[in-house]
Amino acid sequence: MRLLLVEDNGRLASLIADGLSKEGFTVDWCATLDLARRALASNTYDLVLLDLGMPDGNGVEFVQVMRRGGHTVPVLIVTARSSLDDRVIGLDSGGDDYLVKPFELRELAARCRALLRRPGACLGTTLSAANLELDTAGREVRVSGRVVPVPPRELDLLERLMRRVGHVVTKGALEDSLYALEADVTPNALEAVVSRLRRRLTAAGAQVVMHTAHGIGYMLTAAQASDGDNDEPQRNG
Repeated sequence: MRLLLVEDNGRLASLIADGLSKEGFTVDWCATLDLARRALASNTYDLVLLDLGMPDGNGVEFVQVMRRGGHTVPVLIVTARSSLDDRVIGLDSGGDDYLVKPFELRELAARCRALLRRPGACLGTTLSAANLELDTAGREVRVSGRVVPVPPRELDLLERLMRRVGHVVTKGALEDSLYALEADVTPNALEAVVSRLRRRLTAAGAQVVMHTAHGIGYMLTAAQASDGDNDEPQRNG
């Protein structure tokens, strides 16, 4: 899941980004509202974490403009403003949740997951294809009921493909969700993640095939009797 963190305190932003990255999130950081506007205009995010007291404007007005402009991405307000009036104004302006600083990173991550599980958001509860299951809340993969350890980036890739079973997901969409804006991504980085995930699922006995639509993207399907070894890329599926 790709998050946009709007926070002017560099040290706190670094702590939040590092902590959420360990929880499996991809985090882009903007230190001003202007940079955040540009990021939202050019990228797709699953969630925005927003500080209200920004150096170039008011976070409340930023949310209001977002909503008027048609942005439906969930917004978690993360701020030092703790009064009841502040919380009410923040939520009524278009915020979906409100967390007061200081906070524990575990709670922040849990609130992010809770927002992403809401109807219409990017997290469901359990995704399945053949004997493969992904618990999106617990971030756990199971094959025929047995837990299979999967690293965060491979898990994010698997989730994107399982949410579109039977449909090709473009390379651009996958790269956007797996890598932050500042990440140093090599040309074959996505292909390497796909290859590792293929091998992992094959070794676990998952009855699925990861197809390659050359030059376009990837698609996950349930294995058929005629499907070959899913460790090898296949054209178009």
